[in-house]
Amino acid sequence: MKVSIVTVCFNSEQTIRDTLESVVSQSYEDIEYIIVDGASTDGTLAIVDEFKDRIARVVSEPDGGIYDAMNKGISLATGDLVGLLNSDDFFASENAVSEIVECFRGNDELDIVFGDLVYVNSKTDSTVRRFYSSRRFRPWKLRFGFMPPHPATYVRKRVYDNFGLYSLDYRIASDYEMFVRWLFVNRIRFRRVNKVLVRMRMGGISTSGISNSLLLNKEIVRACVSNGLYTNVFFLMPKIPFKLLELFSRPRSTVST
Repeated sequence: MKVSIVTVCFNSEQTIRDTLESVVSQSYEDIEYIIVDGASTDGTLAIVDEFKDRIARVVSEPDGGIYDAMNKGISLATGDLVGLLNSDDFFASENAVSEIVECFRGNDELDIVFGDLVYVNSKTDSTVRRFYSSRRFRPWKLRFGFMPPHPATYVRKRVYDNFGLYSLDYRIASDYEMFVRWLFVNRIRFRRVNKVLVRMRMGGISTSGISNSLLLNKEIVRACVSNGLYTNVFFLMPKIPFKLLELFSRPRSTVST
């Protein structure tokens, strides 16, 4: 299977090298790597150019935000599987993509595979600051604000072809709306791999500040209700203690190296 990996970036010179290195060092060989840059004005593109022999497409132009950029990359993808690895993220090991492909192999009805994710301060910092596990996820929990780790999710390209791209009506929660569309509305088949697949740097927009947290919850409610899944802000409150527990729990396994 060909695996298309899309990295969206903008003025990411401080972090994107780690992302690029983690992709080109993967043991799985059939990778189509696509970079979608939002017209960076720093040294991002110079760093990307160092890896040009391993990158299939580079697009650099203004965009309408992160989900617009993701849609551009997905539209360019020609792989059987598609994953998104943003410029703050990197794979947990060189065998991460191989582990994902093995889950799909021999199961044509399977459409989504997701694993676990850990938050760290930097690539050189091995200390886990937060463990985002998909172990207890079930589609019915979407109404309560729970979803699988987006950066640790890989999807057959046909899913995007059949059910559409990311909605641009959301600033933070379009990935959440996509999971509702995939797993609640269309009931497509998924599987979890019991591995930490991706490491993410702390400080994403959805968790940076009270105003963004409030906006995220508001958009989650709208994403559910617009897809026929009733919820309200009170339904989302049970996720708060689980988020706090993520700061103290630790993964039992990572992708083998």
